[in-house]
Amino acid sequence: MKTLKITLLFCLISVLSFAEVSPEQKAALTDLYNATNGETWNHRWDLEQPVSNWYGITLEDENVVAINLSFNGLKGSLSESISNFTHLKVLNLSFNNLEGELPSTVVNLSNLEVLKLFSNSFSGAIPTDIGNLTNLKSLELFNNDFFGQIPSSIGNLTKLENLILSSNQLMGKLPSSLSNLKVLKVLSVFDNNLIGAIPSSIGELTQLEELVLSNNAFYGNLPGVLVELKSLKTLLLSNNQFKGNYAVLKENLPNIVDFDLDEANLKGALVTLDSEED
Repeated sequence: MKTLKITLLFCLISVLSFAEVSPEQKAALTDLYNATNGETWNHRWDLEQPVSNWYGITLEDENVVAINLSFNGLKGSLSESISNFTHLKVLNLSFNNLEGELPSTVVNLSNLEVLKLFSNSFSGAIPTDIGNLTNLKSLELFNNDFFGQIPSSIGNLTKLENLILSSNQLMGKLPSSLSNLKVLKVLSVFDNNLIGAIPSSIGELTQLEELVLSNNAFYGNLPGVLVELKSLKTLLLSNNQFKGNYAVLKENLPNIVDFDLDEANLKGALVTLDSEED
């Protein structure tokens, strides 16, 4: 009888050790592995082992809260089952070879705080309802092939500190809803196909430390409201069609370290933008 009890105890421990996450979350992890050629990853998963042993996975209270698989040789696309990670806070799949559109269900990850998908080959539009991710603090999608407009719903991400969309194929204007991002520290959209004037409401982003707009088709006068961004350390505006005196602007930004100049912007004056936002 004693031997039987010990055997049952070990069986129970074994079952519990493998039941670390819900079947839905484990199935989503398996989908991710299979859809991105897991057998060729730099750090492969042994699907027979407990999820807690899988590379790049962080668990809390039997839930997947972080997936960090950067530089891991992922190839393929993401599946809709990614929405099963209802407790996920960090999704970092940067520096891989992922492609295709983002699954529409990614906007259901309501607890997500960090989304890093940069340096892949993702394409398609940024989901229009990306603003559903209201807990997001960092959205980094640079070095991909995203196209279309920057969704206006991005203004719903009021906890956002880093918004880095550079080196894609985005077009259209900067949405005026960006002014809602009061804690934003980094806004980088260089090397896209963006057009239009800078929304005057950008002067409300008083926490900005980096504003990078270079290599687009922005035009119009440099807005005087830029002098309100006293926390700026980096301001890159070159290779656009702005008018105004960059040198005067620099004099009014005491913390600037990185600053670029176009030859055409060494004279003239800063002016208040005409309303040309959306």
